[in-house]
Amino acid sequence: MREIRATVPLGAPPAWAVLERRLFDALDEAWRAFAGRYCGPDGRLIYHGPAADRDGADDFYEAFFNWPTLYQLGGADDLLGAAKQHWEGVTAQLTELGYLVDEYERGYDWFHQGESMLLFYGICAADPRDERFAERARRFAELYLPGSANYDAEHDIIRAPHNGAVGPRYGLQWEWASYHTDLVSMRPFGLPLRDLPGITRWEDLGDPCNAARMGAAMSERIGRGDVAVNLAATSLAVNAWLYDGDDRYRDWALRYIGAWQRRAEANDGIIPDNVGPTGIVGELHDGRWYGGNYGWQWPHGLYSVGAAAAIAAVNAHLLTGDDAALAIGRDPLEAVYERATQAAVTETEMSISDRWLAELGDEACKPTMLVPNRHDDSGWFDFQPPQLGLPVWLWHRSLGGADADRLERLRRASGYDWTTVRPFRNKEEAGHEAPWLEYLRGANPAYPELMLTTALGQVQRRMALIEADDADLATIHVHHWQRLNPVLTEALLQLVTGTPQVLYNGGLLPTRLAYFDADRHRPGLPPDVAALVSAVRADGAELELVNLSLSSTRRVVVQAGQFGEHDIDHVTTTSSAGDGYPGDPRAYTAPPIHESEQEVPVHGPRLLVELPPGRRIRLDLHTTARVRTPSHQHY
Repeated sequence: MREIRATVPLGAPPAWAVLERRLFDALDEAWRAFAGRYCGPDGRLIYHGPAADRDGADDFYEAFFNWPTLYQLGGADDLLGAAKQHWEGVTAQLTELGYLVDEYERGYDWFHQGESMLLFYGICAADPRDERFAERARRFAELYLPGSANYDAEHDIIRAPHNGAVGPRYGLQWEWASYHTDLVSMRPFGLPLRDLPGITRWEDLGDPCNAARMGAAMSERIGRGDVAVNLAATSLAVNAWLYDGDDRYRDWALRYIGAWQRRAEANDGIIPDNVGPTGIVGELHDGRWYGGNYGWQWPHGLYSVGAAAAIAAVNAHLLTGDDAALAIGRDPLEAVYERATQAAVTETEMSISDRWLAELGDEACKPTMLVPNRHDDSGWFDFQPPQLGLPVWLWHRSLGGADADRLERLRRASGYDWTTVRPFRNKEEAGHEAPWLEYLRGANPAYPELMLTTALGQVQRRMALIEADDADLATIHVHHWQRLNPVLTEALLQLVTGTPQVLYNGGLLPTRLAYFDADRHRPGLPPDVAALVSAVRADGAELELVNLSLSSTRRVVVQAGQFGEHDIDHVTTTSSAGDGYPGDPRAYTAPPIHESEQEVPVHGPRLLVELPPGRRIRLDLHTTARVRTPSHQHY
């Protein structure tokens, strides 16, 4: 492995570096406080409430979804063990509640299963040596391979929208035997099915007979066949493949994704959301390509279908390295973007407005690009601002012209300032893609400091909420813990690795750069070391490393790609001859620091950087993509 020594004196430490290390310290304090307040000795959540609310298994895991990611970035040494303990404690807890069989979801939709799996995927990536989790990864993936109960190889479908450890779980009667007006949280999304005689408005569900008819029809039509959100199940297979390259997992994922891509191509480029039991699109919906569970019509549209398609696109790209594999994620976006309009969020009726009011702040009243999120017999509707996380992930994988151009089109059509950093946190812990992209474009130089102070403020607020929390932990709603999870990784992923926040409904996390502490033999930045990715391009990235320590030398390994698939061909580095630094103690100021550049050949996936105390270095990494097969990296 090539070794480089930093020689440029730090001088006054950059604000971003001080803030970044402060954020690591704050997060370390915060996750311990959360665990102490809400978890039992075995890692499970303190909860003795009923299991009547089926929307629950994912919420238990979601409270810890980003903890392994924080560890991989450089969080506390004992955080990985804590994350594993919480996964195992919660898994035992959910098994007792009846949600799991053999440590896996009994049977639920992949919009929620994807959320459940983020904690698991993070642990696998953080510690691929742990054979317990490796065995689980393979066992979980086997649930969907040809020959499994879930997969119909003849028709290339997953047999039901709700699926899992016991195979397809047909119907929805156990969840919504009656779909009625008391389900107030679902009212903004309208009727699940819109072709039942006598049920044309939400208010019609106030009639118990109508509510029972709707529930029965949902069970028969929405509860059977394949749906587009099942594409997120391919992350199970790719995660297992990353351990040892077993092509059975690769072949199934590409086969299943390919089947959905062919259906999209046959539907004018728009991915349908439903396939019947015999493999026919619209079979249970009178030929309609919309109407499936978590599909284009109900409840979320692009929010669920687009996310699953983007997850599948990232997975296909990981497996093949082919930019053409991203088509399954690109096509749904283009389908809605070409139907965009201009209007203000505050003047437009939409199913989910609270996230946009937070994300756009006082600019929500300005006309901006709105795209349809849903489709029914009347056409496209539910116009909202584009979710940038979806096109950003496609660009992150390809860094190609078309994906970059798409983001530029969105920027030009937006009526709000992309440089503004607003202090909000949504469920996905995402939404700051616009100011980050402007930073990478060179148009938002203050972004690192603004984003890091925003993150620190959000941690402080979560800690205050935990301190003030007097809820009865035996009766709280299952969303309670995730609303108080004080761990934040969006800012660190962007600034440290050059990567957007993970796709929340089941995405893997192939970061642009990864780090390893060479002395402690673990993933992440060493203590005192801060990293800042200031530019990314198809053939590399620009990175600054700073050692804030006054007395300790730190050694950090920089890797091109989380899964080690890229090569660093050469690196242009900064160096300093010293120029007499720190100078004569009788002088009031230190002598000026002069930097020079040199090119260093690397020819490998990793580079070892030695950082003496109070030194910094800039690295312009020149890389070649996809030199080797991606895999979970052992260190």
